Formats: sequence, C-alpha cells, structure tokens
Amino acid sequence: LLRRHMGQYDATVVSRLKAAGAILLGKTNLDEFAMGSTTTSSCFGATRNPWNRDRSAGGSSGGSAAAVAAGLVPFALGSDTGGSVRQPAAHCGVTGFKPAWGSVSRYGLVAYASSLDAVGVLARSAKDAGLVHQIIAGPDSRDATTCIDAAASRIFGPNELTQLRIGWCPGHFSGSRDVPRGADQVERAIRELGRIAGQLVEIDWPHEAVLPATYYIIAMSEASSNLSRFDGIRFTRRAGGPGKSVDAMITATRSAGFGAEVRRRILLGTFALSSGSYEQFFAQASRVRRLVRDGLLNLLERVDLLALPVTTGSAPRLDAPDDQVAEYQADQFTVAANLAGLPAIALPCGIDGEGMPVGMQLMTRPDRESLLFAVGNAWQAATDWHLRRPSGA
Repeated sequence: LLRRHMGQYDATVVSRLKAAGAILLGKTNLDEFAMGSTTTSSCFGATRNPWNRDRSAGGSSGGSAAAVAAGLVPFALGSDTGGSVRQPAAHCGVTGFKPAWGSVSRYGLVAYASSLDAVGVLARSAKDAGLVHQIIAGPDSRDATTCIDAAASRIFGPNELTQLRIGWCPGHFSGSRDVPRGADQVERAIRELGRIAGQLVEIDWPHEAVLPATYYIIAMSEASSNLSRFDGIRFTRRAGGPGKSVDAMITATRSAGFGAEVRRRILLGTFALSSGSYEQFFAQASRVRRLVRDGLLNLLERVDLLALPVTTGSAPRLDAPDDQVAEYQADQFTVAANLAGLPAIALPCGIDGEGMPVGMQLMTRPDRESLLFAVGNAWQAATDWHLRRPSGA
C-alpha cells in the first residue's frame, strides 16, 4: 500500500538524530507493517542474515539488524511491538534495546499496536545503543504518551553493579517445556552475569503460559483499528476503477494492498473486537495484561533485573516450511516487556552449534533504563561476543 508513498515530515526520533549530527543513510527492510518475526512478509522480499545467507535476519526489524551486523552502519532504529528489535538483534549477534513505554516519542511512527509500540535501537554494543537512546528519548509535545525523561535517569556506579539481584527462571532451560536452541549458551551467560554483576535469584515467570495469546489478541485488535486508515481515500495506492462505490473501492484497495499476514491479523483483530467476542477475547486479554504487569513489577521489587532468553532459537532457515503458530510462539520471551511497558535489552552471549549467534535478554523497571546499559556495558567489558562478526563484515 505504501510502496510509492513519501512521508511529508520527519519522525521525532529522526529529527533529533539529525539535530545531533547523525547522517541518515536510508530505510531498511522489515515485515509488512512490522507484522512478523522473519521479514518474509515484506513486499521487498526477505532479509538474509549476514552470518548465513540461508537464514532469516529475524523480524520485524530484520533489515536494521542485518545492516548493523554486516557493518554497513554503526546503529539503526527499529520499532518493537512484541520483540521486533530484540529478536533480530539476537539472530544477528548485535545489541538491541527496547525502551520503556513513554520513553521515546512515536510521532511519525506508523502505528501497529499503539499501547505496545516502542522505537528502539540496534547497535554493536550497549554503549552505542545507550548513546543513541539518549539522543532520541525524552518528552515530546507532539506525543502525549511520552512521560519518561531518560536524561534524568539515575546513573549506576561501578560498585553497585556487583551487588545486583538478578532474577531468572531455571525452567526456561529445562523441564518439560520446549527448550530453546542455544539455551545452553544463554544459561551459561546468565550464570556468568550473576558472577559479574551480583547474585542470581530463582523466580517463577508470571502467567507465562498465556503471554503469547494475550499479546496477539491485544496487538491484532489494535492493528485492525490502526490500519483502517489505509483505505485508498487520502493516500496510498487505490484499487478499483470509476463507478465503484466507496465501500467497494476500499475493499478492493485493502484486499490488493495488504499482504497475507497483515490481512490475517486484521481479520483476527476485528473478530476479537466484534460484539459477540469482545468480552471473551479483547476484554479478557486486557485484564490478563494487567496481571502480567503487576506480576512483573512485583518481581522487580525483589530483584533489580530479570534475565531470560530472547527467542525460542537461533535464526530460522528461509526455506523452512511455513509454520505460523511456531512463528507466533517465537515471541514468548519478548512480549512480556511490551505488555508491561518495561525496558529490555538483548545482548549477544554465544554461538550455537550451527554457528549462529544467540542472545540473552534483560528487563527492569520503567524508571531504570540506565541500569540496562550499565549492566550491558559490564557484560561486554568482560566478554567478546559483541565483537564477533560474520565473515566479511
């Protein structure tokens, strides 16, 4: 729908980068309307992973992750609605940061799910990601949801980083559940992080079984509302010739312009919002979301950080059979941060048995974003996973 559309103004994050002297090279590939975790739903084709061109770079911000991993740029931006910055960062061996909800302006961001969307940073190191985040974050009069001033975030001293309580769930790496590929590397990294930054505290991950369903009901419902503006009337491509009714023109435009995955999510979201299903699906998911947020914030009263995997495995093969359920389940470790509005960071932490990078994820309270960068810096000062590059990069 937007193939020939040129934006009429810069997003706030772009304006702030330009004002700081950044040279912006262009836009990168992503899943259509940010809906996907492989970039295979992009109308421009899939993004290949620089570590192995037969593998996906992840999604939805796969192009940004691949560009950083390949050494084309020192950093890139991406939107993160359920893991779309952190997951491709892990697949490409780079650092990916998702801010707290309300930390970075979304003015100029094409909305997917407004209560979940965040503009994040992909970079080669936590230090670089933190520098970029400082530039783009902060209140914006054009986005009333910005309510966190990153510049005022507390700075953590080196001595404090040896006394942290790091919550982790051993069940993420063993037991009856499907253990992620590369789980050994992630578990080893979390244990090492405990030695570097403090002590590990075993926790139970709240409402884990219902996280993906809760996320997708809310995200798809909000998407069906947000994407109703793409109707061919004001802008975008228009299908249908003269003589057609407005309704027929809108139907033809959306049927021809949206890809299969976007249509699927719009239809599922519209169903969840319909009069016969609203209470059973959207309203119930909204109540569960509150329980998830309360559970995570309660945990973060007992511990300083939460440590867990980023994804259910390393980058998938591009020629793998289409398995939509598995693709949705791949977000099970990332969606909690979006549902609860927490900041989270993905850090390279190992290479799996097939030579592909894997990452670990850290989350904390909304007012402690700087802690993630401080711990990320400490981790990367003690390890070299973030320095490793794909061949030729």
